[in-house]
Formats: sequence, C-alpha cells, structure tokens
Amino acid sequence: MRNQLLLRILGILAVYLGIKYFGGKIGEYILYPITRLVTFLHEFGHALGAILTGGSVEALQVNADGSGHTVTRGGSRAIILMGGYIGSALLGNLIFFIGARKPVASKITMYILAGMMAFSGVFWFNSLYTTVFLFLFAIALYFIASKTSFNREVLMFLGLACIIYIIQDFNVGPSSDLEKYAELFVIIPAAMWMYIWLGIVVILFILNIRLIFKTIPADIPTPNQM
Repeated sequence: MRNQLLLRILGILAVYLGIKYFGGKIGEYILYPITRLVTFLHEFGHALGAILTGGSVEALQVNADGSGHTVTRGGSRAIILMGGYIGSALLGNLIFFIGARKPVASKITMYILAGMMAFSGVFWFNSLYTTVFLFLFAIALYFIASKTSFNREVLMFLGLACIIYIIQDFNVGPSSDLEKYAELFVIIPAAMWMYIWLGIVVILFILNIRLIFKTIPADIPTPNQM
C-alpha cells in the first residue's frame, strides 16, 4: 500500500511539474485556476483568522493577476496577517492529506471546498470577477465530486500544487502581510519573518508527508518476491 500511494503521489507531482515547466502557454492556462485557488486559500486564511479570533469579514477579493485582499473588522491582527500564508499552507496540506488517506471523505471535502467558494463569493462579495471565478470553480468541483470517481486524485493534485506554489512564492506572495507583521513586532524585520514563515510551511509539509505514510501497513511481498 505504501508503494502504491508513493507512486500515486509521484505521478501527480510529475504531472504538475510537467505542466508547469514544459506545458508552455497551454500549461499556464491549465494552472491558471490553480494559482487563483492559492490566492483564494490565502485570503480565506485571513478571513478564518479573523473569525476564529472574534472578528468579522467584510469582503474577500481574488484578482485576475493572482493578487487579492480581504477586509476584516476586529480580531487579532497578528493571527489574521499570519493566517494568509500559514493558513493557506494548512488548508493545502489538509486537502492533500484527505486526498491521500481519506477516500470516503474526499467527496465530502470536494463539496465543502465548493461550498466555501460559493459562500465567499456571495456573502463576502467585493468584485464580479471574484464571484464569477469562485462560482465556476465551485461548479467544477461539484461536477467532479458528483459525476466522477477522481475525487482523491483531484484533491491530491490541488493540495500538492498549492503547497508547492506557496513554498515557491514565499518571497513574493505574502510581501504586504510580512511588512504589516513586522510593524507589529518591530524587533524582527520583514525579511526574517519571511524565512520564519517559510520554515513553518516546509515543516508542515514534512510532517504531513510523515503522517500520510505513518500508519500505512508495509507492502506484503508476493510469493515470487520472497
């Protein structure tokens, strides 16, 4: 079972890297919604940080160029700011873990992710592009979950792509959050926080991989292999 899962993960990784580095313009078009998904998870992380610390969310926006912003009221500013980069990494790892280890929960997770997008597009409306994109993505997830048997593969691809993108984008994506975070903790500069956050994200991914393979029984050799 371990070898089967490892081969599946390596296959999905190979597909992602092949599309990204050898897909050219077509690859960019294919990955376009994935990069916007990362932006959504980043902004949703801000929103979740606000809600969990007693604040509220006024608006959430995902832009066509991959940027985005979330308007919150109240809550812990430190948690809200960290929630974007760290929160999106947590969500990406959770999606990847469920796809890899929880076959039954994969379909439910697809529905939940679709619901998160539809909810954000309606109740945190801030731009037509954001709402249209989130609804189209939600419809695609709903269709895959209800009409196909590729829930696990799709979740693993989305989760792994998000994690890799977040790690690669560590010095660009959260730049504005890092500057604001450094203003709260003036002793530590933004450049240092950048590597602290990157370290946290890398450790989360390593721990997730270990957890995925930890309780899987080893492959039992066939008589020909003994």
